Amino acid sequence: MIQTVWPFVGLMLVVAGVFPALERRFGWRILQVLPPIVMVYLLVTTLAIAGVWQVNAPIKAAQSLLIGNLVPALLFLLMINCDLRAIFRLGPRVLAVFACTTVSLFIAFIATFLIYRHWLRGDDWHPLAALSGSWVGGTANMIGVKQGIGMSDPHLAMSLLTDAVCYSMWVVVLFSVARLAPAFNRWTRARSSGELEVAEVAPSGPTVPENVLLWLGAALLATTLARVVAGWLPTSEMVSAGTWTILLSTLAGLAVAHTPVARFPGAGSISGAMLIFVVAMLASQSNFHGLGEAPLYILCGVTVIALHAVLLVGFARIFHFDLYLCGISSLAHIGGVAAAPVLAAAYSRALVPVGILLALLGYILGTAFGLLVASVMSTLAVP
Repeated sequence: MIQTVWPFVGLMLVVAGVFPALERRFGWRILQVLPPIVMVYLLVTTLAIAGVWQVNAPIKAAQSLLIGNLVPALLFLLMINCDLRAIFRLGPRVLAVFACTTVSLFIAFIATFLIYRHWLRGDDWHPLAALSGSWVGGTANMIGVKQGIGMSDPHLAMSLLTDAVCYSMWVVVLFSVARLAPAFNRWTRARSSGELEVAEVAPSGPTVPENVLLWLGAALLATTLARVVAGWLPTSEMVSAGTWTILLSTLAGLAVAHTPVARFPGAGSISGAMLIFVVAMLASQSNFHGLGEAPLYILCGVTVIALHAVLLVGFARIFHFDLYLCGISSLAHIGGVAAAPVLAAAYSRALVPVGILLALLGYILGTAFGLLVASVMSTLAVP
């Protein structure tokens, strides 16, 4: 049994790297249904239940210290590649599709909560709120919302599983409907976006050792400054000092993204590694309690996507959006920066930069969106 901090942290690092390495090396099909980040969460939870480490004061302190500082630092790093100038150059039609997608998801989450709220009593709505942050941004936004609303670790498992299962089904649907584009575009009276000209997103260079040190140091300093400023800001039941720290770290990263510092490569690679390590640390605090409720949350997730699809089709009819832009915008929200460009390439290679930029815009808005959804759900919740 592990009883001290450093062997515990070493084990978390190893487990966090195992499944991404297996996916990269072997491409196992199971890792397409349950992504590495979910498998890491489940394996670490299993190890926790098996008593591989002792839950003593030093390990608890390490968990709290690492999670409290790495989550804001992670959100800071994720913003570095978000160039608002490039996003705004996409034009009003693309940004309008993105806005309509965001609005449709907001309505879908609130409507789904109202449908199932008698089964989601107390704080059982937390996984839905965290999921909403992920389905506008990504898993990092989900964790940001979790920290902001004080969601329990077992509830995080519900959010991750629902995300993995529902996202997998939705990807299949979006790839399958591509052949319906001509008929859909005639119905919405839209012109195809397949010839849309967008400048390619500049690729990041290799991550060299000095850049790792630069970005880690900058992220931790930004987190410290955000925590200091957060101590001066007003708080409420829904907006704590931790919430302000997360939001301020996000804004700091967005500000740095528009400075010459952002040209240093490596922020994306470091944030990807940090994300899966943070998930492992969160899992180390949890257990399988409540996993029997997973079918309810998966049903909620399916309902959200169904309502989102109906609403987005309605917006497409009203504003004359074509199928390609609707599909890419939807997956940029629900799938993130890894999935949206792949779908865009399947539709039209000219749309790949659109998928990347819309997904990055989702990262910017995801945490705030999730906190807004949480605030509404808190008001409507059944005690």
